[in-house]
Amino acid sequence: MRKPQNLTPPVNGDASETENLLSRRAVLSGAGAITLLGMAGCSQTLDLPQLQLDDTTTGSVRPIRPAISVDKNITGPDVMYASLTDGGFEVPAVPYQKVKAEFRRQIVVDQTGEAPGTIVVHLQERMLYLVQPGGEAIRYGVGIGKDGFRWSGRANIQYGKEWPVWTPPPEMIARKPELVKWQGGQPGGLTNPLGARALYIYQDGKDTGYRIHGSPEWWSIGQAMSSGCVRLINQDIIDLYSRVSKKNPVVVV
Repeated sequence: MRKPQNLTPPVNGDASETENLLSRRAVLSGAGAITLLGMAGCSQTLDLPQLQLDDTTTGSVRPIRPAISVDKNITGPDVMYASLTDGGFEVPAVPYQKVKAEFRRQIVVDQTGEAPGTIVVHLQERMLYLVQPGGEAIRYGVGIGKDGFRWSGRANIQYGKEWPVWTPPPEMIARKPELVKWQGGQPGGLTNPLGARALYIYQDGKDTGYRIHGSPEWWSIGQAMSSGCVRLINQDIIDLYSRVSKKNPVVVV
């Protein structure tokens, strides 16, 4: 190919001459690129296999995990933890922004391996799982017992109560004499330590003394500060209570 001459635009040339010169440069650049592709063994018509590109459509890619179900009682935290009237009591709203997101009620992929309907309490995680059909679980954040007050094992929910009476055991009264006023039982209510609901854990037909219950102390969720029971936010124990048959198996690990 003959080398073009006078590629530098004239200083005083008109606009058309400059445009023609730029066009010639573009043509020469394109020709050079095609020549290089030809030298590299490429054709002007490029196929995907030659470029080794992934042409898999996104619709054929399997998701990493199955889709999570939709549940009318598991929505935004502003709805789940809003105030509500229950049993004649006005349960106050929870400032959920102060509760870690992982401790808020949600549907997750079940990793417990337990049968649907089983309640699994993972003490180290500070989580309670209610296993669902289809490989899912509803997860709630919980507060657990302090060192020396924890129980673990397999048992069952024997029964449940709404706005239960709380009776401190004698050993607790011995540690906290101010609780003697409730030795006959503290009526259910907003300040009751058992909260809005309680599920009573029995093993081999005997009361373990441990409960899964609500608590007005929402800030204790994720902490180890109870006397051994598993506590949930009141709104969460109301939800959990509505989902169990009161005879569900319980696994505490």
